[in-house]
Amino acid sequence: MSGESDKQLRVVGQKTARVDGQALARGKAVFADDMRLPGVLHLKVLRSPHAHAGIKHIDTTRALALQGVAAVLTYQDFEPHYYTSAGQGYPEPSPRDMLVLDRTVRFVGDRVALVATETPEIALQALELIDVEYELLPAIFDLETAIGNQVIIHPEDGATGIHDARQNIAAHIEAQLGDVDRGLSDSTHVFEGRYATPYVQQAHIEPHITLTWLDADGRLVIRTSTQVPFHVRRIVAEVLDYPVRKIRVIKPRVGGAFGGKQEILNEELCAAVTLKTGRPARMEMTREEEFYAARSRHPMIVKLRIGVSKDATFNAIDMEILENSGAYGTHALTVMSVAAQKTLSLYKAPHLRVVGNSVYTNLSVAGAYRGYGATQGLFALEVMMDEIAQQLDIDPIELRLKNRYEEGDEIPIARILGEGREGFPLKLHSSGLRECLQLGRELSDWEVLRTGGGDSHLKRGIGVAAAAQGSGIPGIDMGSAMIKMNEDASFNLMVGATDIGTGSDTALAQIAAEVLEVPVSRMIVYSSDTDLTPFDTGAYASSTTFVSGGAVMKAAEKLRQRILEQGARLLGVDQAEIRAGQVVDGNGNRISYEEICTRSFYTDEQRQLMATASHLSYDSPPPLNATFADVTVDTETGLVTVNKIVSVTDAGQIINPQMAEGQAEGAIPQSLGMALSEYMQFDETGAPLHTDFNSYHIYTAIDMPEMVIRFVPGHEPNGPFGAKAVAEIPINAPAPAVANAIYNACGVRVRELPITPEKILDALESS
Repeated sequence: MSGESDKQLRVVGQKTARVDGQALARGKAVFADDMRLPGVLHLKVLRSPHAHAGIKHIDTTRALALQGVAAVLTYQDFEPHYYTSAGQGYPEPSPRDMLVLDRTVRFVGDRVALVATETPEIALQALELIDVEYELLPAIFDLETAIGNQVIIHPEDGATGIHDARQNIAAHIEAQLGDVDRGLSDSTHVFEGRYATPYVQQAHIEPHITLTWLDADGRLVIRTSTQVPFHVRRIVAEVLDYPVRKIRVIKPRVGGAFGGKQEILNEELCAAVTLKTGRPARMEMTREEEFYAARSRHPMIVKLRIGVSKDATFNAIDMEILENSGAYGTHALTVMSVAAQKTLSLYKAPHLRVVGNSVYTNLSVAGAYRGYGATQGLFALEVMMDEIAQQLDIDPIELRLKNRYEEGDEIPIARILGEGREGFPLKLHSSGLRECLQLGRELSDWEVLRTGGGDSHLKRGIGVAAAAQGSGIPGIDMGSAMIKMNEDASFNLMVGATDIGTGSDTALAQIAAEVLEVPVSRMIVYSSDTDLTPFDTGAYASSTTFVSGGAVMKAAEKLRQRILEQGARLLGVDQAEIRAGQVVDGNGNRISYEEICTRSFYTDEQRQLMATASHLSYDSPPPLNATFADVTVDTETGLVTVNKIVSVTDAGQIINPQMAEGQAEGAIPQSLGMALSEYMQFDETGAPLHTDFNSYHIYTAIDMPEMVIRFVPGHEPNGPFGAKAVAEIPINAPAPAVANAIYNACGVRVRELPITPEKILDALESS
């Protein structure tokens, strides 16, 4: 299925223009909100001003009396059906702990009521006219005191999948290989550390936006900016008790997602209004709502103990995770599982143990964010790697090389710890981590900058971090594809895979074009319409290239064989071969794709040449990365300037070099933001302090350092044409690399992100 590693590739691996590039560049109507529906109702949500409260009484009389108000919905208008907003494979591993509208609110920004009006301005007026009497309840804001707290955030009957509601534990993991306690006691050195990462927001440009209407046949159409159209259809059908066959979900172009749109946040509300009123509905979250009412990265405290033998090899790794899920448990189990599994898949140790708890608090709900737990876990591991190297007086790169998994090794943690369930065996068939570290060393001036420090108050240093991720969720993620041939030797490629700005439509077209030996311009791609395209679990877990690409490759190979057989019949021979869009027999006689298809349609053995395929993998080969950060620390102000980032990745065969580079270029500022400037804060009542980009500081173009991005050659035998995933891996290593560089520059070790000037100055003063 992977293709021969030494085969000359014509399309795969080449810089190829995006198949949607012209429409995007010209500003054509391609996004969710680029459609104007006559008679559309505008939706707004009344959100809770309290972190924890019961609704004693709600009166919508005045709002309903306002001219231009078509509907006002409260918890009284919905059957109490518990679900999860997490768009994950069925049955979802996340707790089913939320209602469309609830009588209890659990964070500032939780849903209280929904209004549907003729204009957005009337909607804001209507919200002011809803009278709500609350019974205030005590709240939990501290992650470390949530377990066993006398305040129980989810005491209700009906919710399912919560690990221990009485203890506020949304999800729990526990896994062990070997005997960790004995392994630690037998070690020459034991290192311990506590590391913390905060709430951070995905900050995608396009907000969550959904439009719904009834088509000519009375079917519900949902046009929405989502990563998971098929999950949207399933969850809306379930929550509203509406048949799947009567729902169509269309995913247009998406203006950024990064995991935040792996969530059903607007779709069920718009659908409910359309079904109630018969009218189109539109809902768009404001930037403020995106910050506190959408989703964010799970804050996490990770404690590590690593036992090291005399020769600097690892003997035991003990990992403890405490994760803040916020008010609801979306992605609680799976983010924590990925944090453990990806972290413990990077370095060998015969004894491994992880215990983790994801807990409820009365703060904003956490969810999926690019890296999905690996980012948090690897920050802890890679900073501790630097600490171990420093204390053992060994080069940090050499320590990583000494302990890394190598090609041919089995990664044992994968057998017992999957994503929300038991895992599958994982053998490392390809690994370029050594090459990543070695090339990064050369490109970053490691030897020169490693001396650190300087004579002035400006101290320069360099740090390194390694990272692993996965290529889809083994045994869970499934993609499908259908390809049909046209008379001009063009092909319609229909995939359920969801392009969320990553360029996956183009990459999948390249895979099909390579198999069929035609240029990408002959591929007409249509994706993510639940009526017209085959099923796909969605764009998450770095699954599209590896899983959906596998389905495209299978379908293309089937179609290629059918074209070959039909061409041979038309030539009157038993044996033939395909050469660049033609079928050629042994005597040099040839027939073009165009003639094969036209004659198949109209004259000879009439048939549609087409093929379908699905792909499910029980393997998830890890892409690998080494990131080097060159920083300057001003010891008078505590300010950190990132001078240069070198990011080197092993993602197997790169399908599209430009798009792969773009993935790294987009991931690096997200990780630098988490390292130095981004964190969502809340006041003593649980209200958010950051609700716009003036107060919440993401890395922008003027903040960016020089970036050097490279990919080492590689071939993954289980991937399409040797490819592994590339989307998430570059986000995991920049933050720990920066933390390690700061230590190299000025001797300050900060184990809690973000690394602010205040933290650096405090550490310098106390040293």
